[in-house]
Amino acid sequence: MKDNFIIQRAEPNDAEELYDLYINYLTNSPPSDPPDFNKLRGLLEKFAIDLNYNLLTGKLDGKIISSVTLVIIENFTHGAQSYAVMENVVTHADFRNQGFASELIQYARKIAENAGCYKIMLLTGSKKESTLDFYKNNGFDPNEKKAFIIRF
Repeated sequence: MKDNFIIQRAEPNDAEELYDLYINYLTNSPPSDPPDFNKLRGLLEKFAIDLNYNLLTGKLDGKIISSVTLVIIENFTHGAQSYAVMENVVTHADFRNQGFASELIQYARKIAENAGCYKIMLLTGSKKESTLDFYKNNGFDPNEKKAFIIRF
């Protein structure tokens, strides 16, 4: 990995860059209204003090090129061990297939392990074989569980 690639928790001043990354590479239907960056910065301030909410950024030369969210959820079962949910794995198109997202996933995995989680769950809407292989190569088992979703 490149020496100038830094992984850290998102900060309030990352709101605009994160929004651009998500809108350009994570969604198929961007909102028509402009974002409320004050609200987004407020969310990042909230996340910064919640150690169970890890919105991680991967910065190359100070610019966000990749991100992943890992949320740790306390749990009553499995000996009261927590579990984690990983979402919003995204990398700028110009920096894909260079190991940046894998490095973020492994970093997030260590956070979950250190928090005593017994598993990480990840959902993807992608049907692309390359994306599914990417997650398999990062240790996720596509056959362990079946996901169901209700959208509002």
